[in-house]
Amino acid sequence: MNNFVNQEEEIKEDIGKEEADSADTKENIKELGITNTVQDFKSDILCLPIIGMIEGHSFAAPTDKTTKYEHIIPQLTAIEQNDQIKGLLTILNTVGGDVEAGLAIAELIATISKPTVSLVLGGGHSIGVPLATAANYSFIAESATMMLHPIRMSGLIIGAEPTYDYFRKMQDRIIDFIIRTSHADRDHIVELMNCTDNLSNDVGTVLFSHDAVKVGLIDEIGGLNVSLKKLYELIDEEERKK
Repeated sequence: MNNFVNQEEEIKEDIGKEEADSADTKENIKELGITNTVQDFKSDILCLPIIGMIEGHSFAAPTDKTTKYEHIIPQLTAIEQNDQIKGLLTILNTVGGDVEAGLAIAELIATISKPTVSLVLGGGHSIGVPLATAANYSFIAESATMMLHPIRMSGLIIGAEPTYDYFRKMQDRIIDFIIRTSHADRDHIVELMNCTDNLSNDVGTVLFSHDAVKVGLIDEIGGLNVSLKKLYELIDEEERKK
């Protein structure tokens, strides 16, 4: 009788643990877009998705899928500090968003001491471009695209010279980062950003996968398998240096 009671209690405990794990997983997916956080991830690399709109200092529209920088920044900090994580794979499918928030995330990725690889799927538009180039090595899927365009500002704009000076300085920050973290030529990037005959009723250029590699923004065309292979190669190189 006692054995039966003990078995019943063990079954209840197991069910309780499974339900708790399931609840934690659902919460991680809902809030961070990942199944496991850095603390309990079983692999030695972390996959960090950056999707939808980059949400920064203000809320995006309720209907928009967003990546919140207040969620991403602690994750990147934890990756740097966690000895069990050997490398980072960022997967991007983003339309852009808050410029300063995106640039802050990109700077963190670029300054992580561990090997990093980025993979652009679907699109890596606007501020998604520096997020892609921030990694040590970058890939773009055959069907993916990237959009380069001047920075845009919503809300009330004061039409004065200092406002345009601020726009130019902000634009230079983005261009400088892209040039620093890719093989692209500055003059060519500026030309593509200010192109007026590529987009309908807009300024900028849409780059298909081969174009993104050709101009030097992205290192190589490829998918998940080659991205993981390259990341493990970089990890092995890093281990040999120690």
